[in-house]
Amino acid sequence: MDVANDEAGIETLLADLRHRNCALVVLEATGGFEVPAVSALAAAGFPVVVANPRQVRNFARATGQLAKTDRLDARILALFAERVRPDVRPLPDDAARLLDAMLTRRRQISGMIVAERNRLGFAPAPLKKSIEKHIRWLQRELDGVEADLSKVIQSSPVWRAKEALYRGVPGVGPVISRTLIADLPEHGSLSNKEIAALVGLAPLAHDSGTIRGKRMIFGGRATVRGALYMAAVVGVRHNPVIRAFYSRLRERGKPPKVALIACAHKLLTILNSMARNGEAWRQQHA
Repeated sequence: MDVANDEAGIETLLADLRHRNCALVVLEATGGFEVPAVSALAAAGFPVVVANPRQVRNFARATGQLAKTDRLDARILALFAERVRPDVRPLPDDAARLLDAMLTRRRQISGMIVAERNRLGFAPAPLKKSIEKHIRWLQRELDGVEADLSKVIQSSPVWRAKEALYRGVPGVGPVISRTLIADLPEHGSLSNKEIAALVGLAPLAHDSGTIRGKRMIFGGRATVRGALYMAAVVGVRHNPVIRAFYSRLRERGKPPKVALIACAHKLLTILNSMARNGEAWRQQHA
């Protein structure tokens, strides 16, 4: 069913779903275009799940459905909801969506600054002044976003307490703490194994018969995983627990990147335990 994200279209959707007495509504994530419909569905009391499009596409292939049209996609989503029964999770409120949007904007501006700095090294002399001017402008924009992020975090007692808890860990700065708050709301409510699998830092087995394949990480929440990796890089220098763990792995012959990913996994589980128990960083308990 094609429904535009306008008030009339959403009302038509809600009326149709009430008539059908739906037990579960599953939509694909579409880069933010699904937000008005999802918000209206949740406000109307429907259990709604925003599914990963890749997971739905893989499900379609597993059923032998290779063609893709709007009508076929709707049937696949209905079948996916019936067979997989994805868990209904609490949806972010307006403040959480704002925080996530601001963090996304921060990543976008940071990426543009890196790109412009890379161009600066190869640009002809007449163009360097223009690139430098653009970098200064982007830096001012980044400073403004950083200030707005701080205000949003400070406006919430829960977020303020979480950031203070995370920032007490050596090597954890504002980027990782705010990424955990915005992109990993389950942090502290799941076990260490569950949170590692959710982020994509749990090594996945690739075994068959007597062959033991190489363990690899895959999937999960890329923004959180990337931030934790950079926090592990900093932690190897400034966090004694992470530094000692990294040294042990390297002495056992682990490649640097593998050791850093393991450090990111360890840092995530430490932070998860801290958030679950409400305990501040204590090196002897890490």
